[in-house]
Amino acid sequence: MNSARMKPGPRAARPAPVGDELRGISEAQRQSVLLKTGALQSAILNSANFSSIATDDKGVIQLFNIGAECMLGYAAADVMNRITPADISDPQELILRAQALSREFGCDIAPGFEALVFKASRGIEDIYELTYLCKDGSYLPAVVSVTALRDAEEAIIGFLLIGTDNTARKLVEAEQQRLDLALHETNLELQGAKVVAESASKAKSEFLSSMSHELRSPLNAILGFAQLIDSGEPAPTIAQKDSIDQILQAGWYLLELINEILDLSLIESGKLSMSTEPMSLAEVLSDCQAMIEPQARKSGIRVSFYAPDSPIFVLADRTRVKQIFVNLLSNAIKYNRVGGSVEVSCRSLPGGRVRVSFQDTGEGLPVDKLAQLFQPFNRLGQETGIEEGTGIGLVVCKQLAELMGGSIGVESTVGVGSLFWIELNAAEGSDGSEGIDMAEAAAQAPSSSLSDGAESELLTPMRTVLCVEDNPANLLLVTRLLARRPDIHLLSAKDGRRGVELAHAALPEVILMDINLPGISGITALRILAGDPATAHIPVIALSANAMPRDIEKGLEAGFFSYLTKPIKVNEFMETLDLALAVAQTQARDDNAQKACS
Repeated sequence: MNSARMKPGPRAARPAPVGDELRGISEAQRQSVLLKTGALQSAILNSANFSSIATDDKGVIQLFNIGAECMLGYAAADVMNRITPADISDPQELILRAQALSREFGCDIAPGFEALVFKASRGIEDIYELTYLCKDGSYLPAVVSVTALRDAEEAIIGFLLIGTDNTARKLVEAEQQRLDLALHETNLELQGAKVVAESASKAKSEFLSSMSHELRSPLNAILGFAQLIDSGEPAPTIAQKDSIDQILQAGWYLLELINEILDLSLIESGKLSMSTEPMSLAEVLSDCQAMIEPQARKSGIRVSFYAPDSPIFVLADRTRVKQIFVNLLSNAIKYNRVGGSVEVSCRSLPGGRVRVSFQDTGEGLPVDKLAQLFQPFNRLGQETGIEEGTGIGLVVCKQLAELMGGSIGVESTVGVGSLFWIELNAAEGSDGSEGIDMAEAAAQAPSSSLSDGAESELLTPMRTVLCVEDNPANLLLVTRLLARRPDIHLLSAKDGRRGVELAHAALPEVILMDINLPGISGITALRILAGDPATAHIPVIALSANAMPRDIEKGLEAGFFSYLTKPIKVNEFMETLDLALAVAQTQARDDNAQKACS
């Protein structure tokens, strides 16, 4: 490099020469400064912690301190007046550095010593990473600071390169890169495992949903026709009644097993939705009492409900709380002794908690069986007993309670009985508003029963109901049920498109709609009907074997008047139909009044 052609750039202020510092001070002080300066220079030149390499203006090495000798393995005599620092630097790095500087400054810079000192020659502070080539052939990463040396006329007379060993930092960086790469690979593996798990969970959910649907469809025929025979005229004989009861008992038990397995699967997959709200414990327990009384009477067990001194409200999902209470009550009755009793009580606890207790007079459980109580499919040796059970109910109860922020537990004494309890979060009282009572609304509808005589038959209005159902057995069940209603004229369609066409042509008062239909689904058919002013007002009741909670939510969100799952309960089905007919009649009366006014 020709330094005479180089235009000096801006530089930081340089310290004054030592001679200037010595002017105006005493001889003793001058000697002290000189000694200190010499000691400083000696420390710099003789330090083994960093290398000091000084060159002339051409780049030829003029000084090679002890630190440089230790770090690079060369003796000073090997390099001084022989080579430049570029000769002991990684040539590939010099090429890359020259290219980068050429782009930055817009000029051609040679990949040699010029690339090492270009910025310093312009008075620009320059500290960079450099890899030295050691005498033994190894590489030494270093951090180098370059300074231009100038004479009194500011002409460059050389350069000083001070370097420190960068090996430790490079090792740390390499290790960090290795860890980052390992972490990245681990994250990729975790993401892959998550995708696989989600795919498996989705496949499991789809399989369970499909199996639920496939099992519910034949169950609907079994339980539906059994209920139909049980309530038929003439009444079944005693022997027939016993057979029907066995069919119904086995069918409802199978349905319970399906529901519990689905609940357990939904909980484990984290897909079970909860709708928490403040609710009165007295109201919930009253509902449970009505539900459990037939079983208690049949078993000869006395069930006592003790009301709290003051109203108690909990914050929970009403449906799931009932499910837990009924399960605990059912177990307390099933595993009780002949003539035994069950006592239900509730009380407030400190910390905003409420405990509901179920005390029975059964045989009790030993400690070893208590430890196994909440294990799925573990019936604690009751598999060979006369009482049916799945071993799932208590597991589902425990997980449901925990999902609502509660807990469940048990205390038991052999020969005395067991005390099951559930704790839930307390809540403030609700506003007392009540929802629509379907049974009450249906009762307000015109009576569907006929009095004797032709006059009553003539006064009974004929109502048209359309059933869209592709399963012959399910369609036959609905046909037989509605055959008991001489006030109802039934139309049927076996696919969604035909159902829409019949609805437009006949304008029935109520439509019964399956969901899984050939051609278009029941939900699609509902949307078509809702989009046509001629049919938008017709109440559409879903009758479907798609009984997963999300299926029901989607159906209600789509606009179904009600969503009944298969197997249907005859009483519930008839009550819902009567309510829909009452709504349709009220709407027709309002429409007629509006037309008369206009």
